[in-house]
Amino acid sequence: MTGRPAASEYAPYFGRYIDLVPGDDLLGALRLGAGTAALLRSADPEAAAYAYAPGKWTLAQSLQHVIDTERIFGARALRIARGDTTPLPGFDQDAFAEDTPNRSLADLADEFEAVRASTLALFASLGPEAAARMGTSSGGPLSARAAGWIIAGHEWHHDVVTRERYLAR
Repeated sequence: MTGRPAASEYAPYFGRYIDLVPGDDLLGALRLGAGTAALLRSADPEAAAYAYAPGKWTLAQSLQHVIDTERIFGARALRIARGDTTPLPGFDQDAFAEDTPNRSLADLADEFEAVRASTLALFASLGPEAAARMGTSSGGPLSARAAGWIIAGHEWHHDVVTRERYLAR
């Protein structure tokens, strides 16, 4: 699973995430990750309930969002890779983030690691033809391969937000 996706494989909005991922090896980038689980395990447990500004998610909600987004883009990748041409809908990230009652950072780290292991298994199983298959997601183009790069870049993006806005206080 080497080679970055072409701009034609995803909607322009997602380029901001793909551009954050170093290198040319998706599986390597997913294995390396941005260090989300380690960061969660090293943070003060009280930080889970912290929101850096009024109206912003708590750290726990933000991290649940990263996990949920990885699951959703993994499911999109699976469907596209298997040849499902059904246009895939978007999702309401705020509604998903609201459902994080009493989640500890350790619990979120465990869940993140489980989801990431599943993501790695999925993308490791895709051959070049399946990875290159195109579908439609949220009204735009998406290849199975690009979904993986978006997952990796989305984690990198939220790692920066977590470090700069939640934990640097």
